[in-house]
Amino acid sequence: MSTLRVTAETLIIHEHPNADALELAQVGLYRAVVAKGAYRTGDIALYIPEQAVLPAALIEELGLTGRLAGRAADRVKAVRLRGELSQGIVCRPRALADVDLAAAVADGTDFAGPLSVTKWVPPVPPTMSGEVEGAPGLLPWVDIENIQRYPDVFAPGEPVILTEKLHGTACLLTYTADGGGVQVASKGFGAKGLALKEDPRNLYWRAIRAHGVPAVAARLAEELGASRVGVFGEVYGAGVQDLAYGADGRGAAPAYAVFDVSAEIGGQVVWLSPAALLTGRLPLVPTLYEGPYAIGKVLEVASGRETVSGRALHLREGVVIRPVTERFSPVVGGRAIAKAVSPAYLTRKGGTEYE
Repeated sequence: MSTLRVTAETLIIHEHPNADALELAQVGLYRAVVAKGAYRTGDIALYIPEQAVLPAALIEELGLTGRLAGRAADRVKAVRLRGELSQGIVCRPRALADVDLAAAVADGTDFAGPLSVTKWVPPVPPTMSGEVEGAPGLLPWVDIENIQRYPDVFAPGEPVILTEKLHGTACLLTYTADGGGVQVASKGFGAKGLALKEDPRNLYWRAIRAHGVPAVAARLAEELGASRVGVFGEVYGAGVQDLAYGADGRGAAPAYAVFDVSAEIGGQVVWLSPAALLTGRLPLVPTLYEGPYAIGKVLEVASGRETVSGRALHLREGVVIRPVTERFSPVVGGRAIAKAVSPAYLTRKGGTEYE
């Protein structure tokens, strides 16, 4: 998941092709449906992104009672309105009537706190939970921002790699040399500095044991001269999420594919290429494109059918974009990496969204 920020944005307004009373307000490459005439190009308004959970008073003020997602009808989710994809909410809450929004744009002010807007946390099914312990040495995964929100993370023509984003659950494994052993966590537990104690009933431990991930990580640490190695994989299949890729996640050997690797070498944590290090050793997420960055190409590849099963069984969730040469991005203030999500995935019916 990406970070949650509620920010003031300068809008570009487009005609809605299928509705006389609606228009489309563009923020980055996102578009949100708004009432016709509410805004003009160049106006500034607040943008509340997907996965935001709104307080009841703000929902009522915006006229959205009973129209949002989730059991409490309080979560922002992508929807199609008269055939057009609407991602997020564009608004001007009364609480910000006296705020200089132009200054807020320049400063990048985050209004999530003042408006009591929080980030939705996916539920954790019992098979993905378990007894936890402190894990200060766990190598964490990073939040990935959406390329449509930050299209300038990559420069046009920059060499990039697009890998398929799988709809499963992220499994974080850290191997520590010199007798430190192995720690395993979900993304949520890892973000809290917690690891799951080994349990044969736990989905993550079943996956990493079945695929021999600890032994591969130990060999990798030796080859790299690393004090710690992080192997980040997706556990997927029936019983994990609604998109199963023709695999079963309920047995002793859940389906698993590595999407990233990090290592601490000489006291510095670096990100490494899974394809270069682990091809033939562990299952990897599919690479869908390698070449010059172009936003149109990224959005094209993000949609379509999944390639994991080799049978195009269902829709594709999206892609993860990273540069061929790892680098820092001043746009997101961290590692240059982003995701693009398929509109069909965002608006599918009956989908699951567990951790």
